[in-house]
Amino acid sequence: MASLTEWKVPQASQPRTEDYEFDLDRALSAVVGLHSIIPTDAFTADVLGTERVGNGVLIGDGLVLTIGYLITEAETVWLHLGDGRVVQGHALGFDQETGFGLVQALGPIDLDPLPLGNSSATDIGHRIVVGGVGGRTRSLAGRIAAKEGFAGYWEYALDEALFTYPAHPNWGGTGLISATGELLGIGSLQVERERKGKSEHLNMIVPIDLLKPALDDLQKFGRVNKPARPWLGLYATEIEDNIVVVGVAPKGPAARAEVKVGDVILAVKGEKVSDLAQFYRKFWAIGPAGVDVPLTLYREGVTFDVELVSSDRAKFLKKPRLH
Repeated sequence: MASLTEWKVPQASQPRTEDYEFDLDRALSAVVGLHSIIPTDAFTADVLGTERVGNGVLIGDGLVLTIGYLITEAETVWLHLGDGRVVQGHALGFDQETGFGLVQALGPIDLDPLPLGNSSATDIGHRIVVGGVGGRTRSLAGRIAAKEGFAGYWEYALDEALFTYPAHPNWGGTGLISATGELLGIGSLQVERERKGKSEHLNMIVPIDLLKPALDDLQKFGRVNKPARPWLGLYATEIEDNIVVVGVAPKGPAARAEVKVGDVILAVKGEKVSDLAQFYRKFWAIGPAGVDVPLTLYREGVTFDVELVSSDRAKFLKKPRLH
């Protein structure tokens, strides 16, 4: 893992202790570094890499909340504390729907966890801190820039995500901290938007309220204890008001049905779809993983129907092992 001293947030963007009513340094000490090693034959190795580095937030006794892609199929997890100590961890659970991941420290972490806040109570313009491992010099003072739905190319959608400005340069697993010192969400992505004729970068944050109903199951079972959503194994994006396949997961349902890169998705079960979120919700509503998903596709001037036998994405992933 890169040394904490190799980069810093510009001083003008760092949070200042006098701007907050809570103990800023104590709160930021709950943000830890996370370093995962993934086997080379893991399903996600080609897309996400075999070595993943980011952040996590201590929310309980040795319990660290992070963004799930950092620990998916992880064989080894190391937690790097802000004072330089390193503790081994175990990838405890991953929620496909929200994107949250949980790590259990296998050694003592004598730090105060960050209390969970109420992300639904936040509003555009509210002051926040995006906390990275290493304290104030690796954290960012910012604002809530937007609260709106989000859809990702990997069959992922949130009804409402939080977007913050300016963007943290090391966003994966960062902790979104409220002006009162509570955890509001976990950093997932950096996205770009046009505003007043200029391009600006934001962080997409998964709201903490989505964790609360799932937390007990993630700790007990490693996943939420309900039927899995159907997974098609394709990557899609919106191009000129069309939903276009830009990738197909090896040996997944789409690959088995011979869906090709460049195919345009016109309809699900005969119902037209015009954006990613709508597309996902249409086939998620058909039934749980394993259900047949009828799609209407357009390819090289020809419109045709194809039926995909959906799967549970988790069946393609390596299970975490406790060493």
